[in-house]
Amino acid sequence: MAKFDLGYVWLLFVIIMFVWSSVNVKGEGVIKVNYKFYGLERNLSALKAHDEMRHLQILAGIDLPIGGDGRLDSVGLYYTKIGIGTPPNNYTVQVDTGSDVMWVNCISCQRCPRRGYGGMELTRYNPKDSLTGKLILCGQSFCKDVNRGSLPGCFGNGSCTYARHYGDGSYSTGFLVDDVVQYDLVSGDLQTEPANRSVIFGCGAQQYGNLISPDEAFDGILGFGKSNSSILSQLVSSGKVKNMFAHCLDSVNGGGIFAIGNVVQPEVNMIPMVPNQPHYSVNMMAVEVGHQFLNLSVDVFMNGESNGVIIDTGLTLAYLPEVIYSPLVRKILSWQPYLKLHHDEYTCFEYSGSVDDGFPQVTFHFQNSLSLRVRPREYLLPSDDLLCIGWQNSGNQSRDIWNRTVFGDFVLSNKLFLYDLENQAIGWTEYNCSSSVALKDEVTGSIRLVGAHSLSSGSRLTAQMALTFFLLIPLLHNYILNWYTSGA
Repeated sequence: MAKFDLGYVWLLFVIIMFVWSSVNVKGEGVIKVNYKFYGLERNLSALKAHDEMRHLQILAGIDLPIGGDGRLDSVGLYYTKIGIGTPPNNYTVQVDTGSDVMWVNCISCQRCPRRGYGGMELTRYNPKDSLTGKLILCGQSFCKDVNRGSLPGCFGNGSCTYARHYGDGSYSTGFLVDDVVQYDLVSGDLQTEPANRSVIFGCGAQQYGNLISPDEAFDGILGFGKSNSSILSQLVSSGKVKNMFAHCLDSVNGGGIFAIGNVVQPEVNMIPMVPNQPHYSVNMMAVEVGHQFLNLSVDVFMNGESNGVIIDTGLTLAYLPEVIYSPLVRKILSWQPYLKLHHDEYTCFEYSGSVDDGFPQVTFHFQNSLSLRVRPREYLLPSDDLLCIGWQNSGNQSRDIWNRTVFGDFVLSNKLFLYDLENQAIGWTEYNCSSSVALKDEVTGSIRLVGAHSLSSGSRLTAQMALTFFLLIPLLHNYILNWYTSGA
């Protein structure tokens, strides 16, 4: 029998792997997202419960080794499907600007739930099932970077681990891996095609506390935070995309879009981020209720712990320090002085008229003539048979958010937000998030339209890859057949 030339077979395998890993690793990426509360009444108690879980990580995350991370239970408002591995498996992950590291539950996790939010079947990642998956070792620079130095007991070829600890005692531990992640590449007007890129992320091996709640768990989290460990930073370091992204979150029709790259339409005014902050923060200058400005000094917005407004897509409500919250609520209620107020956990009342006619619009003013408008129908939320004020007093919250200004979904939704990390600036404008946005191709200079409903929700095999396999598999088959025949 003739000798089987393993070198030739290995060459074919390398060609397959090279084509697989090199398809569509350039250009602007887009992610279709779904809204967790779409189709459900916006009950204030449910939204507040969501945020209370979320608060456990807002400030606790500042001191975490990998820059802070999102909670996987009762945290994510927006989620999407991504493909991971070769061949890819689909994972439903939360999309969050308040978190840095991407991580998914690992096959070795014994306590991870089998089903999660909405009864969906959860998928556990197994690096051994992926032809492109590999461990990150202790000696690699990424391990040292994300852990701010060498980990105790982590040397040379040992696996690089991570740990997340949260304010309620919950924690997640695991190890870092490098594998291919699938996303959508803008290929033309309202057209996308699958793209992939090697990304380092966490494989969650142990989860404790509320992280293993089966009611609202997802497969993981896709962080768009500021640290170098985020998926955006890793894509930027490859030189394939600009260090910019945008989101337009649609709470009316559900879902929305995250776009990696330069959104040029609609146009937005930009303002500088607050420097040296772990979260996306901007300085606020004034608050207007109706057509009257609150009598607040500029020092109120620049004072110590209250410095800057945190922009966080993982929260539902908006939180204001006592010095802003109290005069704001008084001014709102002054429009209806005869309401019978119910003061329990929230400020609530009975009201049967049109809220947009009976209550004032609230406008937050920033630099460069940029403002953020919130209508009464957005900040007045139902609770049983009452309407309640959605603004929350952060002076009454836990230490994690104490006296901070944090804007969540009811302020951020139905607006396009653009984050320019190269120039450390953020901008926004009101926009219909079910319509299209325009992305600029930084290589060709062309402008391409993309809309949330033109995107896929998961990964798929491209025609180019399918053609490659159709070409190579017969070649391999013929080689083996000739080898077998010649050896007979």
